[in-house]
Amino acid sequence: MKNGQQAIAKTTGRNPQLTQQRILEAALQEFAAKGFAGARVDVIARRARINKRMLYHYFGDKEGLFREVLRRKIAERSAWLANAPEDPAERLPAWFQLACRDREWVQLLEWEALHWGDTKVIDEERRVEIVGQAVERVRQQQARGLIDPELDPGQLLLSMMALTAYPLAFPQMVRFATGLSVGDEAFQKQREIFLRKFAGLLQGRKSGPQ
Repeated sequence: MKNGQQAIAKTTGRNPQLTQQRILEAALQEFAAKGFAGARVDVIARRARINKRMLYHYFGDKEGLFREVLRRKIAERSAWLANAPEDPAERLPAWFQLACRDREWVQLLEWEALHWGDTKVIDEERRVEIVGQAVERVRQQQARGLIDPELDPGQLLLSMMALTAYPLAFPQMVRFATGLSVGDEAFQKQREIFLRKFAGLLQGRKSGPQ
C-alpha cells in the first residue's frame, strides 16, 4: 500500500462513522448518475478516498451498498413527508420544492424501475408500509373535508407524486412544453403557482344541473 493510502486508511479507521458517511455520499452520486448496473465500486471508493476492501468491509458488496443508500434516502423522505403541510395547496408546492432539492432521489427511483421493472424491489415491505401510511393520511384529509372524498385515495396519492416529481424525472418534457429548463427559477415559480391552483380542484366542486 502506498504512503497516501496508508494515511487515509489510518485516518478513516479512527472514525468509521465518517468513513461510512463518505462512502454513502459517493455511492449516492454514482448510483444516481449510472444506476445499479452501471455504477462502479472502484469509482465510489476513489470518491470516498478509501480502498475497495474497506467499502466491502462496511457494506458487503455493491447490492448491499445500494440497499443502504436506498434505506437512508427512504428514511429521509418519509420523515420529511410526514411533516409536510396538511393543506394540499401548500403540500403540492412543498413536495415539488423537495424534488427540486433532491433530484438524486428521483434519479435513483428511475434507475431502480429500469433495473427491477415490476418485480420486487429492495425493502419492498417497508416501503409498502410507508406508502400505505401516506394513503391513510389522504383518507384522513378527505374525512376532514380538505380533499374531495369521491377521489380514490391511492390514485390521488399517485397523481400527487406524479405532479410534483415528473418534471424532475423528465426534464426534456419541461423544455418541450414550456420552453424553460426545469432548473430555471422562472419555471419553478410557475410550477408552484400552478400546483396551488390545481390543489383547489382536489377540494371538489359541486357540478351544476345536468
